[in-house]
Amino acid sequence: MLRFSGNNLQITSMSVATTSYRRSAETQERVEETEWHRVVLFGRQAEIAQQYLKKGSRVYLEGRLRTRKWEKDGQTHYSTEILADTLQLIDRKSDVVGGGQSYAPQSSGDGFESPAAPRRSEFTSGAPAARPAAPAQPAAPVPSAAPTDDFEADEIPF
Repeated sequence: MLRFSGNNLQITSMSVATTSYRRSAETQERVEETEWHRVVLFGRQAEIAQQYLKKGSRVYLEGRLRTRKWEKDGQTHYSTEILADTLQLIDRKSDVVGGGQSYAPQSSGDGFESPAAPRRSEFTSGAPAARPAAPAQPAAPVPSAAPTDDFEADEIPF
């Protein structure tokens, strides 16, 4: 669901599943393990996710973790979510015309960010990708459109 912050920044939240496989120690059978993650996207990436992603879409995300804490009915609740900095669509070529596209915010120097031009990714035909191919040039770190935290590095307990 696409929503807007007080300063008109687009925000969307979604659940993303990661699946891994291992061999059972007892039966030697292949066991599938799926984990679900909450992901929050901001700005143009939120729009792109809302427009192009659907259930089952393959996506590569990079970002940082944020854990929120709240009280409800006397119980303390925690939720960890990924604040995504990079969104890359990695569906197979047959599923997406033109192959994968990557969207990473780029700073224009005025404190606002604009989306990067889509980048093409390499795919192996028909095989599910465990990871997307590396971009041709390493991406320079860019500031996130996500709100900044109100704590200093010295306050982190680990």
